[in-house]
Amino acid sequence: MTEPAERPAADETVPAGVQSPNGTGPVGDPPPLVTPPADTVPGEVVLRLTDVVKTFPGVRALDGVQLEVRAGEVHCLLGQNGAGKSTLIKVLSGAHQPDSGQVEWLGEPVSFGNPQAAMKAGIATIYQELDLVEDLSVAENAFLGHEPRQLGFVRRGYMARQTREILARLGHPEIPPRRMVRSLPSAGKQIVSMARALSHEARLIIMDEPSAVLAHDEVGNLFRIIRELTAQGIAVIYISHRMEEIREIGDRVTVLKDGRTTAANLPARSTPTRDLVSRMTGRTIEYVFPDRPAETPAAEKLLEVRELSREGEFADVSLTVHAGEIVGIAGLVGSGRSELLETIFGARRASTGTVSMAGRQVRPGSVGAAVRAGMGMAPEERKSQALLLGEPIYRNVTLATFTRWARLGFTDAGRERAEANEVADRLELRPLDVRRPVRTLSGGNQQKVVVGRWLLGGTKLLLLDEPTRGVDVGARAELYQVIRALAARGVGVLLVSSEVPEVLGLADRVLVMREGRVVHEAPAGELDEDTVLDLVMAGSLMEGAPA
Repeated sequence: MTEPAERPAADETVPAGVQSPNGTGPVGDPPPLVTPPADTVPGEVVLRLTDVVKTFPGVRALDGVQLEVRAGEVHCLLGQNGAGKSTLIKVLSGAHQPDSGQVEWLGEPVSFGNPQAAMKAGIATIYQELDLVEDLSVAENAFLGHEPRQLGFVRRGYMARQTREILARLGHPEIPPRRMVRSLPSAGKQIVSMARALSHEARLIIMDEPSAVLAHDEVGNLFRIIRELTAQGIAVIYISHRMEEIREIGDRVTVLKDGRTTAANLPARSTPTRDLVSRMTGRTIEYVFPDRPAETPAAEKLLEVRELSREGEFADVSLTVHAGEIVGIAGLVGSGRSELLETIFGARRASTGTVSMAGRQVRPGSVGAAVRAGMGMAPEERKSQALLLGEPIYRNVTLATFTRWARLGFTDAGRERAEANEVADRLELRPLDVRRPVRTLSGGNQQKVVVGRWLLGGTKLLLLDEPTRGVDVGARAELYQVIRALAARGVGVLLVSSEVPEVLGLADRVLVMREGRVVHEAPAGELDEDTVLDLVMAGSLMEGAPA
């Protein structure tokens, strides 16, 4: 639909010299991309973190982080999934408050109680998972929370014109300010998120994987915008796994590993890639994996995936899993790993390709057909996707096989509890009381409940997506033992994990995914962490990077 032409509204008439609501100049004057702070000194330290600590139950997400960011620079933040980058962003944006340590902003110690306080201070954040309101227009999203008003009314015409100007400066004048955000493609939504950041007087803009949804030509436009920002003295924290982007746009690099700063202020263009990768690898947490069994004769082929594709997520994936085998998938967030598992399980419908169990093709896009074929799945978000938190443990364990205890509209709760109790005992669930609400369990024991659900149904193949996310170190070792014991009984396991040591330590065979494709397959014993990281960040992600 063609956007109606704008006409001056009565509330747009402002006497000469009166400033616009966001302070960018007289109404009607085109705003700059951002308003450069009058006191900006190139190279001045605008942000300094000293020994910042943030803990969550069972997890020390930040463990003494050091960071220094200067005006007019692009400071790149590197680290594997789980290194603490997301938590650090949330501390800087006011979504989390640190437990200890100091955050200095413009030379003064600060504590942002909420994101609005951080934004008001001049820190804007563009998240990887965009925080837009889909049922509002582009302009309404751009000025969300600081809408220009007069006499209590929102000045929509003025807001639309300001947004149009910002979008033009961003290189996207074709996006109508009045268009609903939900109708935009992913790249368009990210541009709107950038417009929101630039509608404030930002002195620091944090960009979390900003190129993840952009086409190659759009990345060039993104870099043009970043260079314009830094030329005006704005600091940018740029988070990316893509080494060639860091070489092109970055000035300095800080590396995080297990919540700690392992390298600070490295030159982005000249630091050897092997040095950056080595700073990202290695662990402070001990992983205790069960012994991998010696080679056994070829077992039955349980799962066969042939040239499976889902548009925009992954393409031409072929893989097999045999009875008693654990196959791991390694790759960065956004590589298509989780989407692949959900498509195999029927929770998403494939564009092309087939999924077969024990030689028989499984009806696509049907979870019920997958379960009847012998599949079970423990999804990444167990609380929202797998558990009924208000229900007792036994009801969660029996959820997938509930009809076994149903007769004439009634359930045999005694038998149901007895069967669930056997599973809980086998998995060493603590506390061993299946009447307790499942929400009262720790993360590790909740995950045992999800896995145990499939032990009642004669499951032949178990799909595990991030099986130890949010699980403390002790419970991890127990879950590893459970998974290996299932494989010893002939259950095939296909697992996805963001933690490379977990994939290498638990799996018999490893597939490496990058940008929606399987780029390498090998026995786990033939790979190490550095090699896998090189593979997931190789090719288009590291072309031209210095060795």
